[in-house]
Amino acid sequence: MTDTPSTRRPRPTRGPSMGDVAAHAGVSSQTVSRVANGLSNVEETTRSRVLTSMQVLGYRPNKAARALRSGRFRNIGVVMFTLSSFGNMRTLDAIALSAARAGYSLTIVPVEHPTQQDVSVAFTRLLEQAVDGIVIVIEAHIVDEADVELPPGLPVVVIDSSARTDYPVVDTDQALGARQATQHLLQLGHPTVWHVAGPESSYSAARREGSWRETLEAAGRPVPPVFRGDWSTASGYEAGLQIARQPDVSAVFTANDQMALGVLRALHEKGRRVPHDVSVVGFDDMAESDSFWPPLTTVHQDFDIVGRQAIEILLTEIEHGLRRPATVVTPTRLVVRESTGPFARLT
Repeated sequence: MTDTPSTRRPRPTRGPSMGDVAAHAGVSSQTVSRVANGLSNVEETTRSRVLTSMQVLGYRPNKAARALRSGRFRNIGVVMFTLSSFGNMRTLDAIALSAARAGYSLTIVPVEHPTQQDVSVAFTRLLEQAVDGIVIVIEAHIVDEADVELPPGLPVVVIDSSARTDYPVVDTDQALGARQATQHLLQLGHPTVWHVAGPESSYSAARREGSWRETLEAAGRPVPPVFRGDWSTASGYEAGLQIARQPDVSAVFTANDQMALGVLRALHEKGRRVPHDVSVVGFDDMAESDSFWPPLTTVHQDFDIVGRQAIEILLTEIEHGLRRPATVVTPTRLVVRESTGPFARLT
């Protein structure tokens, strides 16, 4: 049977090639390859011209071929427990921006429960996705346990965990921040400082609680019992109701701003004035903390720096084979607003 125009299959249209982009942009194919691979040794004006040509022609780099040539997938895996917390979302945002600037994409695997099994499953899923390295953002002690096996031979950076000797760790100086908050309240004349802590499974919560306790002990002040929350505003509210029933409480350090918001609401509802009756300090300096009523005194964490440093360290190992087995700590600073004031208990 002879093909007719109506029965003949159309030949697939060839997409634009790297040579087509080079001709359109007036550069060499090597320059187009550098731009397609996200390399930095291209002048910005040239890069912009090449990218414009890619867009005009509809050129799409072949990622599979690029991976075979370079030995890299230009994809970074992120294992993260909970996407709902302020700190995790800010950190993830910084990781994504830093990775994108370096020409890498992200594959995010959330871990529903910070257990050994769930973490191991997350690593397996990422290895199936062909990643060049992994950033772990799980603030629970589970990552530090010996039974949790991280992917062998794959670059890994851990955020917000204890100082493992075999992988780089990037963290905020949790102890410094808690000490700054507690000392601030003591310097205002408060006899002691009560604490609304985060969950016991959390590494950062443990560091903040431990530093609060050590600061009180070093000052010779009594260490009150801890109120335990789960980072949520609701748990802070429940703690705040208990605090409001105790007239001897004049100063509270909460382990994050969301719980501090709940404490402020409870104190307001029970007629305890802030800061005249009770001073409150948070931790994180979330964007809305200056709009709490009263505006919240809090410890500022620079999540942007933490995320950026994590990607820089990871890419140093991915692209140059240089591992930095050290802990990089970002300092905190206290932001004083209207939720704290001098001890003014009437006798």
